[in-house]
Amino acid sequence: MVIRRGERHIFAQKPRQAPSITGPSAQKVTLIKLLSICLLLTACSLFGSSQLVKAPASKQTYTIPQVSAGIDTFDPALAHDPTSINAIHILFTGLLALDDKLQIRPQIAQSWQQSSDGTTWTFHLKPGLKFSDGTPLSSKDVAYSIDRALQPATQSTVAPVYLSLIKDADQLLAGRISTLLDDSLQTPNDTTLIVQTSKKAAYFLSMLTYTCSYVVEKRLVTTYGTAFTQHLAEGGETGPFKLAQYIPGQIATFVPNAYYQPKPQLQRVAFTFYHSTNDTYQAYLQGTVDTTAVPIANFADAKKRTDFFQVPQLWTNYYTMNYLVKPFDNIHVRQAFALAIDKVAIANKVWNNTVLPTNHIVPQGMTGYNAKLTGPDGTQNLTANPTLARALLKQGLKEEGYSDVSQLPPITLTYATNFDQEVKMLLQMWQNVLNITVTPNGVDSNTLLDKVTAATNNANGLQFWGLAWVGEYPDPQDWLTLQFDRGTLDNNMNYGQNTAPTAAKQQITQQQLEAADAYTQSDKRIQMYQQAEQQLVTDVAWLPMEQVTATFLRTPYIVGIVDNGQNVIPPDDWANIYRVAPAM
Repeated sequence: MVIRRGERHIFAQKPRQAPSITGPSAQKVTLIKLLSICLLLTACSLFGSSQLVKAPASKQTYTIPQVSAGIDTFDPALAHDPTSINAIHILFTGLLALDDKLQIRPQIAQSWQQSSDGTTWTFHLKPGLKFSDGTPLSSKDVAYSIDRALQPATQSTVAPVYLSLIKDADQLLAGRISTLLDDSLQTPNDTTLIVQTSKKAAYFLSMLTYTCSYVVEKRLVTTYGTAFTQHLAEGGETGPFKLAQYIPGQIATFVPNAYYQPKPQLQRVAFTFYHSTNDTYQAYLQGTVDTTAVPIANFADAKKRTDFFQVPQLWTNYYTMNYLVKPFDNIHVRQAFALAIDKVAIANKVWNNTVLPTNHIVPQGMTGYNAKLTGPDGTQNLTANPTLARALLKQGLKEEGYSDVSQLPPITLTYATNFDQEVKMLLQMWQNVLNITVTPNGVDSNTLLDKVTAATNNANGLQFWGLAWVGEYPDPQDWLTLQFDRGTLDNNMNYGQNTAPTAAKQQITQQQLEAADAYTQSDKRIQMYQQAEQQLVTDVAWLPMEQVTATFLRTPYIVGIVDNGQNVIPPDDWANIYRVAPAM
């Protein structure tokens, strides 16, 4: 399966198992609470006492393995790979952050207001903010950092996505204007930043939690240019830690930032670099690192351990069909294909239960997750509905003027070759239930992505393909409007942009998504998204298969981490994380 733009979270292009610095991701809230309780109980049992004894300051360390050759960049404007983002999350901060339930919370900003027309956001900064060298941090630093990320000379590949809502960002990126400062970024005083957006968008705040809006120190950039991150020993960090040492391919060490509040309890966080998950697993068993992903081959044994965790991620594997290509322009044919699949069997036999079978687009553990959502058959069944699948196929064939399946056009499923085993099972299910032969077409990732992009508005494009989506920011807009709205980059399946009898109804769903994007009342907004998602699932806009989970081990000597589905430890949460002493 190939992962599209959310690939910044990827450790490998397969269901993820590698934990991040922030504690392996997860998708969710009740599960998160249970895991936290289990961790504490495990530690208590281990030490034979109900009271944990904090280790001395000299022992307050946390060593986190990274399956990577090193940190590609420490520049928040440029980071797009997981290891770099993991490092930047503890070195830098921005106006806003996500808490451990993936809710937006104040960070550098203390409060904010949205104008009545929804396009002007006024942020009020916390008092007394400083960079790690003691230099005061003002609204001008925030504005400078956002403007710098969007400057063409910076060559950021992420800022044009996450900061695109800022008014005139497109003009700056195109070189038509020289700056956004004193334009859509205004600083009337040192503690106030006014940001103008190009349209009303409630999800703008979620996008501001991405690293490209994090604050850097202008002095360092002015002095050292693009090499400023090689001089972080001089200062420049805004997060809970600062960089103490970096030896590419070996280790990166972080120590507390004396000017950050609240102060971390850990006195040293270290990234150590490994070639594979098997290497990190062995290092964990030998006691040289404090956490590790679990290789699939070790899953059964690891699951029996008291230090084992399995946490849902904001990551969905899915298949989709081109609404412009027969026979998938017919809703009943699409539904028949969806209902012929036993997702539970695939999760078990192919993925060894390291994934969760799902009918959902918006994943478990994220704001907007609809626990009442049903599949195309109106139930929450995940084990196939062969009888209804056959009836729907018969109806679809009749509507298309076919007397039987032999008259269907050839059907080809295109996918990335690392999903061979899943596709093999899918093909057998469609053969057994629908008596339809589907031809597999395994290709490399780049070829698949190119072909998927070319399917947009293309009746001669790909017919049927598999992909995965990893959440970019925890807002339903990222999973719904961004994927299925008219003219969006990811609407390659041509939902709502086709001539099928149901196209008008699809366009109404798109209008509902657009309305939800701009709606400011949170509960009503979520309800609007959930209604639209149900229609998308019924329409088989996506055929969701699995929600990926992180499976990992973490020492019970590290306490205070609350795992979540975005691999995020909120900056302030480091104040709650510490190492406990082994029992004597």
